[in-house]
Amino acid sequence: MTLPACQLAGCSFVYGGAHQGVPALADIDLSFAAGTMYGLIGPNGGGKTTLVNLLAGHAHPHSGRLFIHGRDAREYKKIELARLLALMPQHFAIDFAFSVEEVVMMGRHPHIARFASPSAHDREVVDAALARLDVGHLRKRLLPHLSGGERQRVMVARALAQETGILVLDEATASLDIRHALDIMAVLREKADSGGTVIAAIHDLDLAAAFCDQLIVLRQGRIYGQGPVREIIGEAMLAEVFRVAARVDEEDGRTRIRYRYDGGGQPISAP
Repeated sequence: MTLPACQLAGCSFVYGGAHQGVPALADIDLSFAAGTMYGLIGPNGGGKTTLVNLLAGHAHPHSGRLFIHGRDAREYKKIELARLLALMPQHFAIDFAFSVEEVVMMGRHPHIARFASPSAHDREVVDAALARLDVGHLRKRLLPHLSGGERQRVMVARALAQETGILVLDEATASLDIRHALDIMAVLREKADSGGTVIAAIHDLDLAAAFCDQLIVLRQGRIYGQGPVREIIGEAMLAEVFRVAARVDEEDGRTRIRYRYDGGGQPISAP
């Protein structure tokens, strides 16, 4: 039997401490397979970022366990995990004024021996990631001098350069124009199609429906639903989870969402 690339078993997380804090996730059971792109969707505060942080090891469940390739994640050394799973966080801070090329090269650090210099292969991987994310022309620019959208693409390039089988992203298309948002989603789709596991928290439901194989809906820290796009994206779910009125159709083999607006251009809330 093929093991999941990663798996959450009975995981719960509470901000502020397990006994007196605010529950963020409760009883989460999820398995993520190789060769699949998963979209984490849900309203603000639903638990998407917390789930991403658990998967990346930036937070640890107060109950339950995380497995990576069938092994408890706590048994891995940090560098071992970094060779298996790459994270692109929603918020990131780099304390020094590194160039774009240096930031993307940071993705190669798990593969470079301590005190060693990057190899020719490391440079080739970085060059390919810069080109694929359309930031090669920015390679010598300092990160603080970039726009928000340019920084987003650089951080995705860094995650891609890490060359891991599992890629976890939190709002990777935030701050991007539509062309670069589509390009990043295509990069993630290619990663899954080549056998990788992609888990992406996505606010744009149209992008999620167009590119993902499976959707996981989080609401109030619990799983509302999970499954193929056509089974998850529906008018009842949009009304109950997102509180919006919409019509969902299938056109040219894709799920299309049409939100309903009043005469003043405001979305109509679901009853």
